[in-house]
Amino acid sequence: MYEKFDVVVHPVPELRGELTAQPSKNYTTRYLIAAALSGSETLVRGVATSEDSHALQECLKSWGATLTPEGQDMRVQGFGQNPLDGQTLNPHNAGAVARFLMALAGLTSYTKFITDYPESLGKRPHGDLLKALETLGARTTSQEGRLPIEIWGNLQGGKVEVNATLSSQYTSGLMFLAPLLPDGLEITLLGDIKSPGPLKQTIETLRVFGVTVEHAEDLRTITIPGGQRYHAPEVTVPGDYPGSSALLSAAAVMPGEVVIHNLHEHDLQGERLSIEVLQSMGADIVRSGSTVTVRGGKPLKAVLKDGDLFTDAVQALSAAAASAEGQTTWENVYTLRLKECDRISDTRAELLKLGIDASETEDSLSVTGKETLEGGITVDGHGDHRMIMMLSILGMRAQKPITITGAHHIRKSYPGFFEHMMQLGAKFDFLELT
Repeated sequence: MYEKFDVVVHPVPELRGELTAQPSKNYTTRYLIAAALSGSETLVRGVATSEDSHALQECLKSWGATLTPEGQDMRVQGFGQNPLDGQTLNPHNAGAVARFLMALAGLTSYTKFITDYPESLGKRPHGDLLKALETLGARTTSQEGRLPIEIWGNLQGGKVEVNATLSSQYTSGLMFLAPLLPDGLEITLLGDIKSPGPLKQTIETLRVFGVTVEHAEDLRTITIPGGQRYHAPEVTVPGDYPGSSALLSAAAVMPGEVVIHNLHEHDLQGERLSIEVLQSMGADIVRSGSTVTVRGGKPLKAVLKDGDLFTDAVQALSAAAASAEGQTTWENVYTLRLKECDRISDTRAELLKLGIDASETEDSLSVTGKETLEGGITVDGHGDHRMIMMLSILGMRAQKPITITGAHHIRKSYPGFFEHMMQLGAKFDFLELT
């Protein structure tokens, strides 16, 4: 595959076949961080191979962890509560990685964060996290809460408030930090708590690694005693629901039958709800344990849903909404504006190019289904992996091929996406960019 490429998506009559879901990007991030925070060795089975995962691994090595690949697994010798001081970390375009590690910089005397993606991660806000760290005694410098950022830490712990309105990642970062501080943390979440699913994933990760966590049922308060240790000899990364939501949506829209394995029924990834959303739209989806079967091509109908419960599936599900009868609305999704691109306005713009009616408010996206798509145009991937997946699904059912620019950005979360889709019958041409 070329280093940088556009992709031409050809119409196909059906999708048919069997796949195993890729390892979860979100759990890979959490398990590798927890393993690095352990003073002992951890075997992490089934590590995601995305650009975000590679960015994290680079940063953890800079802090002193030893990561040894063993096939698709990773053996990690952690640095415990003593990451190396004076390091400059580059999380590239990985927002969660950046925020989790910024919080953990509280264990160091000094850490600097930079990015080589100034037009993407460089524009994303981190000020609420920096404010929380400063409350605990850290000193920080930044470009109005944006990268580059310097953090002077050596924190003790205590009580801290964090604004949870823009992102759950600030809170998750503080949770990773808390058990290694002498006094732990009593965290109070302020505002409308966004994306509770990822917070629950972080809590589960801490418990898998032997860390005691107490929290209110609504997650408004989280208490983690200090002086604890991370420890887990072996953990296994579950299947990835956010990426698989694109497979599920494509399978629901197109005729045929698709079977996907390794999607655990009681997983805490909020995007697990994409199955229920598609079923409520009329898709024929049956689960048997961790295997999901989709019999596609059934008529779909519009729905009204709180998209904050499955944030990273909204764009994939918008591809299904674009073929459903009526107007589908995803409510409470303001945080989509703060991703790799503005996933509300930019998604609307690309749908309109394809002749699909779409509208927006500050925190919602509405899509009106259209029975046929003409295609034959070029659309913009906006450097966003989830935008590229959505547009690929739409291209498969268009009457003429569509070209997606910057399709190499799919590697951020799902480098095997095009290969998986081709195994199901999709047809792509890859155009090298110089």
